[in-house]
Amino acid sequence: RGGSREAPAAIRWASESIETYSPTQNRDLEGIALTDVVDLDLAGCDGSVLEAVERVRHALEDVHAFPLMLGGEHTMTVGAVKAALQHHPDLGVIMLDAHLDLRDLYEGTMWSHATTLARILDSIPADRVAVIGARSGTRDEWTKAASLAGVSRTGALDAHVWAQLSGRPLYLSVDIDVFDPSIAPGTGNPEPLGLQVSDFVTLLSVLREGMVVGCDLVEVSPPYDPSGQTAILAAWLAREMLLAFVR
Repeated sequence: RGGSREAPAAIRWASESIETYSPTQNRDLEGIALTDVVDLDLAGCDGSVLEAVERVRHALEDVHAFPLMLGGEHTMTVGAVKAALQHHPDLGVIMLDAHLDLRDLYEGTMWSHATTLARILDSIPADRVAVIGARSGTRDEWTKAASLAGVSRTGALDAHVWAQLSGRPLYLSVDIDVFDPSIAPGTGNPEPLGLQVSDFVTLLSVLREGMVVGCDLVEVSPPYDPSGQTAILAAWLAREMLLAFVR
């Protein structure tokens, strides 16, 4: 269910159809400094996901501003988290995803969209990680998830989980499949009973009061949605996250 490499371009295209101003937050992209560092060149990785992850890590380690990564396969989040750890050793992670991604191996490899959170837990203690919107996973994954700071099958962030995470720097990863397929069909492995946009707005109002130091939006796959509505939602999400977290 990997995202398309064309996703960032599709999101940039969709961004032309939305305003830079957010009436929900009363902020405008024109009021903050932004730089597009264009697409990361993954040519030469020869299908090695680990090499691609390392390129993401190297690219982001030297970024001393708030990064928003657009993609693409969710495994790339591992590289972004590793980069953030270089600047914030006490980093916590909040992941919005329909799937737990806690398999240690998937189709014979440790580096896959289905192992993303397992690889993050190689570097970050489980009690510093929460998953929101999860509604799919193996029995073994759900057992492993009990060690996390929290797992919500809805868009809610429990107060006790937020109390545990809010005092530390946080990395936010948003897999587009956390949303219901009725509003975001353009992804490789959609799951029913997903979040609505209003759920995200409510969650964002909480997260903006914390210390989010980086984020990503992944698994957007334009070929699965010729209408373009998923890309438009992704562009809207990117705007809202930038306005919420860039001070």
